[in-house]
Amino acid sequence: MAERPVSLTPPPGDYAEWLAELKGRIHSAQQRAALAVNRELVLLYWQIGQDILQRQEREGWGAKVIERLAHDLRAAFPRMKGFSRANLMYMRAFAQAWPQEAIVQQAVGQLPWGHNLVLLAKAKDGRLRLAYAERAVTHGWSRTVLEMHIEARLLEREGKALTNFQQRLPGPGTDLARQSLKDPYLFDFLGMGQEAGERAIETALVQHITQFLLELGAGFAFVGRQVHVEVGGDDFFLDVLFYHLKLRCYVVIELKADKFKPEHLGQLGFYLTAVDAQVKSEHDNPTIGLLLCKSKNQVVAEYALRDQAQPLGVAEYRMLESLPAELQTELPSTEQIESELGEL
Repeated sequence: MAERPVSLTPPPGDYAEWLAELKGRIHSAQQRAALAVNRELVLLYWQIGQDILQRQEREGWGAKVIERLAHDLRAAFPRMKGFSRANLMYMRAFAQAWPQEAIVQQAVGQLPWGHNLVLLAKAKDGRLRLAYAERAVTHGWSRTVLEMHIEARLLEREGKALTNFQQRLPGPGTDLARQSLKDPYLFDFLGMGQEAGERAIETALVQHITQFLLELGAGFAFVGRQVHVEVGGDDFFLDVLFYHLKLRCYVVIELKADKFKPEHLGQLGFYLTAVDAQVKSEHDNPTIGLLLCKSKNQVVAEYALRDQAQPLGVAEYRMLESLPAELQTELPSTEQIESELGEL
């Protein structure tokens, strides 16, 4: 029976808002249903892996049993994928990596199976593996982005910048501010050598702003490059200015293509004073400064930070050529990064 044609009479005044609300509810329900199916599948895989582990330990079953099990499960469920011998071995490794079912039902169970395979292969430390899983859930990382962050040791670098936040940023935001800064920052995506100058690096970072923001981490919003401030009739230009949405403050980043010097912090502190006086609103928190340098003497940087009145951090940046050999081989290429960014 043919459907009746849709009436073209104008809808009631509040129809559009109601339709938008219904669409949102349907979309949310679809997402919840997909997540529930995924959680059940991941939990099933964990339970199968646990069974294999326990039976092999208790009854001494060898690897041949897994091959037989793969054959029998595929025969019993011909339309269901995932029962290959290789995937059953992954289930066994998955259960071995996560012995507690509660963890699987929480962060790990919210990730697709492919993400969990990346965690198994790339993150060997259990604590870090869980941290990467939780971060992937929070930020909705794709499998390739998750792999890229693990290989670049994202979490291992977070909170490592040398700062004076404990003394200059009292209150609950101190830890979040400290965790928002890394050391070192990896600029391998620029395709530039270690000999590149400050202005060239700055220009390249802005040209690759998406990759730069990805390296800075969640919360950073780009405001501008060579931002002009006038103080007492003299002109000054900030290298790069950001706003951090979670910290609710401006972040001034200065680049130095040489070794850290104490006077660098004096210049950066002056810029922070200018931003606080001319740019920051009454609702913003105090501006934070981050000095990125090619190298630093840790003790010298610690001494220099003690006398600074503003919240400042010091970190190194790394081009691909200057990284340790074992880390160079694990980092993604520029092409890989640009390909992945297309998925974001």
